[in-house]
Amino acid sequence: MFWPMLAIALGFLGIAVLGVLAVKVFIEVQRLGRQVAHTTQRISQAAEDLETATAGLARTGDSLR
Repeated sequence: MFWPMLAIALGFLGIAVLGVLAVKVFIEVQRLGRQVAHTTQRISQAAEDLETATAGLARTGDSLR
């Protein structure tokens, strides 16, 4: 009777450990998603700044001719 109860207890503990790890993975995936969104916004802002600077440089180049 001891071995079946031990097997059930170990099975339950294994499932509990997997559940805890799944929650940790879920939290890290959410954090990664927020970082990707923030980085995407920063890249978009940098692209807009670069486009603005390019337009200004083009106007400066045209005035030098």
